[in-house]
Amino acid sequence: MLLAFDVGNTNMVLGVFKDDNLIQNWRMETDTNKSADEYGMIINQLFNYEGLNTKEVKDVIISTVVPSVLYTLQHLSMKYFNRRAIVIGPGIKTGLIIKYDNPKQVGADRIVNAVAALAKYGGPLIIVDFGTATTFCAITENAEYLGGTIAPGIKISSDALFEKTSKLPKVELESPGHVICKNTIESMQSGLVYGHMGMVEFIVNKMKEELKQYSRSGKSPKVIATGGLATLIVSGISCIDSVDKMLTLEGLEMIYEKNKGHRNENR
Repeated sequence: MLLAFDVGNTNMVLGVFKDDNLIQNWRMETDTNKSADEYGMIINQLFNYEGLNTKEVKDVIISTVVPSVLYTLQHLSMKYFNRRAIVIGPGIKTGLIIKYDNPKQVGADRIVNAVAALAKYGGPLIIVDFGTATTFCAITENAEYLGGTIAPGIKISSDALFEKTSKLPKVELESPGHVICKNTIESMQSGLVYGHMGMVEFIVNKMKEELKQYSRSGKSPKVIATGGLATLIVSGISCIDSVDKMLTLEGLEMIYEKNKGHRNENR
């Protein structure tokens, strides 16, 4: 079995693959204060609850945008699975042509998403990842990762509204069903949810226009959404073609297959 870690600033998603198939996944809070042993105990409990055996894990792959957690998970991999984890970063084979000014600045999660989306849907593509930040990535039919946009995620916006104002409360992130709201909580929910929907629509449409200059075929890009808050936002907009919650985990498995025969290069 392969154990895959997708570590974001807010949440960490774990996936277990057997024979190339995702058989189980879990989401937990990213905690930079937890030790390798604490994470090890949590993983052991999750496996036991699902009737899985940690001894069957033969390899580990990690994608993280939180550098402080990386050492912890690498130590976890060595101690509990006796494997040096493959880490998404420079030197990893992805099949992408990175057109970013500085390829090292592209987040590991964005690269992993692009690999999976290209394999599953073909290009050109726009990938919208609703996480701590909401990211937009543009990929051509020739597997060129062009770049994209990074915006504050809806949860960051909600937290900022609460923390930076004296009288506004903390609210649940849900759609109130209307924009002419008659109480503070619904007014905030409306601004947060519908404001984010409007932002997504605008950026996706703008990105579609800009992608035309890179497309020889003239194909319209498919727009794929992923991330924990995708369902909430996608429910009110029409620019998204597919929601794929497991995109990042599946991308990790695909990248693992490309790199498992070159482990010495990744150490």
